[in-house]
Amino acid sequence: MDVWCEDEAGPYQTIPIPGQSWQRTGQPGRQAHEYIRNGTAKLLTVFHPRDGQVRVKGVTTCTNAVLLPWLKAQLTAILADLPLPADQTATTTHRPTWEQWQVGLTVTFTLFTELPPLRMLLVLDNLVGHTNPDWVCWCMEHGIMLLYTPVAGSWLNMAESIQRVLKRRALDGTHPGTPEQIIDALEAVAAVWNKNPTPFVWGGKRATRRCRTRQRHHAQGGSGAYTHQPVRKLRQTIIAEWRRTCQMTH
Repeated sequence: MDVWCEDEAGPYQTIPIPGQSWQRTGQPGRQAHEYIRNGTAKLLTVFHPRDGQVRVKGVTTCTNAVLLPWLKAQLTAILADLPLPADQTATTTHRPTWEQWQVGLTVTFTLFTELPPLRMLLVLDNLVGHTNPDWVCWCMEHGIMLLYTPVAGSWLNMAESIQRVLKRRALDGTHPGTPEQIIDALEAVAAVWNKNPTPFVWGGKRATRRCRTRQRHHAQGGSGAYTHQPVRKLRQTIIAEWRRTCQMTH
């Protein structure tokens, strides 16, 4: 059974974004204080923590008419790559497998009497659009169990972890002028990430810090995910590519 996470990042504005940038020595980057509000962009994300692969789409609006068709297309493609279960018929015998994922939940949705084999768990937040009856029924028909993060518990969704990485690499230190520039940068960085993704798992130093924070009764944002191997810094990647290019040209 595969576990995937879904989230919508943003909105990202067309304003100067603080952060590091590449500049010549003695010539620091400068950004004007003036900017024009020229719309916003959001990033639709489906993330696979086990291998670190991410599927994204930049949009300027995130209604159900935009989000749900894209999600269905991505999930259909993911399911097509998964091994087919021996018994694909929807029967009552598969129901206990689904019900065990609703044990202990305060809010659940009604399961079909006859269900197909459970093939995927999809973690997402509890926005109204995510509880759309047609969407929930479509997921059950395709063997997808929806698990909603609780209110004020969006950090339980690892999709927020990868979104933070992509946003930092794509937008820090820049001043995009249009939503299209933001979308192009985010999608380009996601494509580079997928060439050498980093798996994510639960726990680690960040989780320990969050436990200490909870003991002090201070809320803290962010995700609880960490990696077994460090995420490669973008600076190192660029330097390695520059050296390889220099060797080829000389």
